[in-house]
Amino acid sequence: MIAAAQAAWHGQTAMTRGIAMIIISTFAFAIMHTAIRYLSDEMHPFQIAFFRNVFGLVFLIPLLSQGGFAQMKTNRFGLHAVRGAVNIGAMLLFFYALTITPLATVTALGFLGPIFAAALSVLFLGERFRARRWAAIGVGFLGMLIILRPGVIALDIGAVMVIASAVLWGMAMTIIKVLGRTESSVAITAWMGIMLGLLSLGPAIWVWRDPSMWGWAGLVFIGFWGSVAQVSLAQALKEADPTAIMPFDFLRLIWATLLAAWLFAEAPDLFTWIGAAVIFGAGLYIANRERQAKKHLTTDG
Repeated sequence: MIAAAQAAWHGQTAMTRGIAMIIISTFAFAIMHTAIRYLSDEMHPFQIAFFRNVFGLVFLIPLLSQGGFAQMKTNRFGLHAVRGAVNIGAMLLFFYALTITPLATVTALGFLGPIFAAALSVLFLGERFRARRWAAIGVGFLGMLIILRPGVIALDIGAVMVIASAVLWGMAMTIIKVLGRTESSVAITAWMGIMLGLLSLGPAIWVWRDPSMWGWAGLVFIGFWGSVAQVSLAQALKEADPTAIMPFDFLRLIWATLLAAWLFAEAPDLFTWIGAAVIFGAGLYIANRERQAKKHLTTDG
């Protein structure tokens, strides 16, 4: 049966496999975020983040062992450490926001990450953007204002945390671009797991509360679905062109909305949907323009 399933899977086109994996990834992220919110009644989100990193690293070990731990060799340990510090800041802010802000709002504002990454790549990597991509970045920020509506409704501290998290995640993606010039994807992923585990230990000890039996089960559950989300996303990007499959990433908002309505009686307003669509569309446009720019560089070269 397993062999038949594998044959059927490999018999699909790369695009079909990529779409299937990105859909799995969106669902897994939504489940993990919902579980974090649910478990926050028992323990602090900083402690949840630590165990998410620990169990994520445990699930990563079998993948590392298949190709040998020599894959982790690096000459850029310092940059890995900086990336880890930026990444843990983004994670802690995001996890805390999940516990105090509606899931749909957190998910919608989370789409800002690629927008900030695009702007930062110009400032720190010297990438050149023309008017259209700058306009798309501006539209992305407009989407943020549509969700927040400053001056109309009270500013949600959790929403501010998500935006700060998106800025840090944009910085992390910029660093990943630099690391990608000399490091393997395995090394980048492995060192990320190690750094996040180490750097999240201190904040976790500060707010430590011994988990109950169900708490431990919830932490393993979060670690498992987080690993499923990351591996599925990586596989999706490996199978197909990112700009072809990333439209399906919007499903994260659909799943988060359904789960939040079911478990927490939360329902996003119309402005959240509109703002999320504007941010997501801007990010998609920027990604497409970057792909076209790389294609032209390859052709010219």
